[in-house]
Amino acid sequence: MENSEIKISICHLYPDLLNIYGDMGNVLALKNRLLWRDIEVEVSEVHAGERVNYKKHDIYFIGGGQDQQQIAAAMELQKNKDAIFKAAVDNESVFLGICGGYQLLGHYYQPYEGDKLSGIGLLDVYTEAGKTRFIGNVTAQAKFLKRKTIVGFENHSGLTYLNSGAEPFMKVKIGNGNNGKDKSEGARYKNVFGTYLHGPLLPKNPELCDYLISLAIRKKYGCEISLLKLNDDIETFAHKDRVGVKY
Repeated sequence: MENSEIKISICHLYPDLLNIYGDMGNVLALKNRLLWRDIEVEVSEVHAGERVNYKKHDIYFIGGGQDQQQIAAAMELQKNKDAIFKAAVDNESVFLGICGGYQLLGHYYQPYEGDKLSGIGLLDVYTEAGKTRFIGNVTAQAKFLKRKTIVGFENHSGLTYLNSGAEPFMKVKIGNGNNGKDKSEGARYKNVFGTYLHGPLLPKNPELCDYLISLAIRKKYGCEISLLKLNDDIETFAHKDRVGVKY
C-alpha cells in the first residue's frame, strides 16, 4: 500500500476543557509525522455538547486540565460513553489519554475533597487523590518499543491503581508514575493508552508516536506498512537530554 492511499483521522476530545502543559503538542506530533510522510490526515475537535462519531476517527487524544474543567469533561465523557466504547473496543481505534484525561478513561477519580468523578471505565484503573504532589521529570521503559526508554514530565497528586484488566504502559526508572509505590506508569488495554506524562509526550518520544500511528494504520487497513524514516535529530536530542534527569 502506498502512503498516498492512506488517510488517518485524529479526534481531539475536549480541547476547550483539557489542554494544559503543552498537551496539544501530542496532536501536532501525530499530525506532522503523518504529513511528513505524505499521508493524508484530518484533525477534528469534539467540544462540550458535541457528539463523538465512533465510525470516523482512527486516533483519539484527550489531555489534562484543572479540577473544574475535569469535572465538566467527566460529564461530557459520560454522554459519549457508548460511542467511545464502540470506537475503542469494537473498532480498536487508538486512544491516548494524558493525566486528567487518563484518570477519566478509568473507573473513577476521587478528589481529596469533593464528589467522586465517574470515569467511563475504558481502562480498568481507578484514581484517588493523595496528600503529596508528584512533580518532576520521569524516565521510564516501555517493553514494546525497540528503544524502550520514554521520557516525560509528571505533575499530579492522583494515585492510580491498576486492576487485572489493564497492564502498565511503562515501568518507572526515575519518578513516581501511577502511585509512587509499584513503579508502574500509565496503563494499556488493547490500543488504549493512559499516562501521567506531559512534556508533551510524543514530540520527545518519536518512536512512541510512530508506534501509535502504525497501530492505527494496521487496524484501519489490515496491513503493515514500513513508515518512512524521518530526520529525528532534534527530537532525539530532546529525548536524550531528559533521560535520567531528576527535577
